[in-house]
Amino acid sequence: MRVSWALALLATAGGDAVPAENVAAGPGGSAAMDETQLEEILVAGEQPGPGLWKVTRPSAAGDHVLWILGTYGPLPKKLKWRSSELEAAVAQSQEVLAQPEVNPEVGLFGGLAMLPSLVGLRNNPGDERLQDVVPAELYLRWLPLKARYIGDGDKVERWRPLFAAGELYREAIDEAGLERSTVVWTSVRRLARREGLRITTPQVEVKVERARAAIKDFKREPLDDVECFARTIDWLESDLDLMRERAQAWATGDVEALRRSWPRALGSACIGAIMGARVVQDRGYGDMLGRVKEAWLAEAERALRENESTVAVLWLSEILDADGYVAALRDRGYTVEDPG
Repeated sequence: MRVSWALALLATAGGDAVPAENVAAGPGGSAAMDETQLEEILVAGEQPGPGLWKVTRPSAAGDHVLWILGTYGPLPKKLKWRSSELEAAVAQSQEVLAQPEVNPEVGLFGGLAMLPSLVGLRNNPGDERLQDVVPAELYLRWLPLKARYIGDGDKVERWRPLFAAGELYREAIDEAGLERSTVVWTSVRRLARREGLRITTPQVEVKVERARAAIKDFKREPLDDVECFARTIDWLESDLDLMRERAQAWATGDVEALRRSWPRALGSACIGAIMGARVVQDRGYGDMLGRVKEAWLAEAERALRENESTVAVLWLSEILDADGYVAALRDRGYTVEDPG
């Protein structure tokens, strides 16, 4: 039974937190967006897509190389891209590394037993409403964005700020003609299968004990998620230009432009709200980010030893951030070259 790693920390198959990478990359959309602006976001024609980062460590047997494709989101729904560099790298490789996953072990019957307890998981404890748990000025900024993207429904007003922010984000990027970037991995997987390559997904196995009790504890516990809510609103109000710049830079392989516009650590507020929850800490999942990172690094180093050439897909945050996965490889003695 697989769910996203953030939700696995809560031992649930429900809930829908704001994806860390998408928050870090800046939610798409703007209250002032019109059709003219939308056309400027949609990159015209077939684009070359991003270049590949090259990771090597010389050895007596010759250089083995890990090619890393950075994936980004949200991207325009109509974006078409084709990277001849990626196709060539896949054609000469022996393996493809997918992005890492957490695989919670709850079992089929355990998962079914949890389902009734998932009802109301998103709701604030004590039946509080959104306006009761966020500052008044922030709630006033929320109202016009909610009206534009979500509508007049009352259900979301009972949700925790983290989940309300996630719903606002999803509706906003949809209206903006954007989507989360599953198209990138889909393309890589298709190429790998065409070439008959092994596809490896680095995984962290998590034994989930007393899952229903964990869900009950989570329902009762307040989250420190107001900052996540605030930053999501900030992006939706003001990040249209930077979002456009990053989408264009990704589609055309402009690494320098990506570095200039990359928002450092903005996703930490939302992911930190989950990681800091007592139910997460008490059950020993507080180090999950580190465990996922180490799982990927172990597979990357194994692939570099065994294969002459390997292709990996990573979120751009793990490539560009100073404490990301690629920085860890550099610290371990590997040579990292930016796309040419």
